[in-house]
Amino acid sequence: MHSRSPLVHGFWLREYGLPGAYEFAETKPEDLPAFLRSLHANGFVGGNVTIPHKEAAFALADQVTETARVLEASNTLWFTDGQLWADNTDVEGFLANLDAGAPGWETGARIATVLGAGGAARAIVYGLLRRGVERVVVVNRTPERVEALAAHLGQHFGSGRIVAAGWGDVAAHLPKSSLLVNTTSLGMAHQPPLDIDISGLPDDAVVTDAVYVPLKTPLIALAENRGLRTVGGLGMLLHQAVPGFERWFGMRPEVTPDLIALVEADILRAHPEVAQ
Repeated sequence: MHSRSPLVHGFWLREYGLPGAYEFAETKPEDLPAFLRSLHANGFVGGNVTIPHKEAAFALADQVTETARVLEASNTLWFTDGQLWADNTDVEGFLANLDAGAPGWETGARIATVLGAGGAARAIVYGLLRRGVERVVVVNRTPERVEALAAHLGQHFGSGRIVAAGWGDVAAHLPKSSLLVNTTSLGMAHQPPLDIDISGLPDDAVVTDAVYVPLKTPLIALAENRGLRTVGGLGMLLHQAVPGFERWFGMRPEVTPDLIALVEADILRAHPEVAQ
């Protein structure tokens, strides 16, 4: 029930004058198989899934995209000829947000540093490597999680393109990084702060944060104070919704200033303690 997807898709349905609805459906993990089997019969053209259903939905789908197959997780479902398809649009959402917020970021982007090794990090590392970043340094406090991520994606991109690093190694990698990405919950409202020194980043580096509550995280504020280009996390949420809407309703929507303002206002209403 915390999802803002109904707000986003409802805006687009009204904006484009399309008949349709986007609804909440709280579903327990043990009920997911039956729920997905009933979707098509109940008139739904598809849906989104979020934690804790992403891996299960991938496994239950009849067909999966290449991105979902590599990541072994899905967030977007639709039906084609009665078959349930699954995709992972977090990759497209992350890249589209970067493209919109820091045009040309990939020019000369040889090395990126990614903080965290969870599901979001896996999608983001995949996207960066697919876009042509030569090497991605993945930083995490638990070495096993980084090693598992590197081993899994290394099967698809070759060994050596993902470097596992501990939290204490961040400073050594930043001087060569043209992009810094935070995928952890550190810096999120009601979570511990992200304690990091970014003074070593090059002056032309881009900093982005998957966290969007608060809208301007401490990391983004720190980077702005250094004069670096920054990209907030809200755009990833909005851009990842675009492919699903297009699959379901046959029209590719746009992430407009009106939509951004609508969602920002909703976040500030829900979290007045982070108003800026």
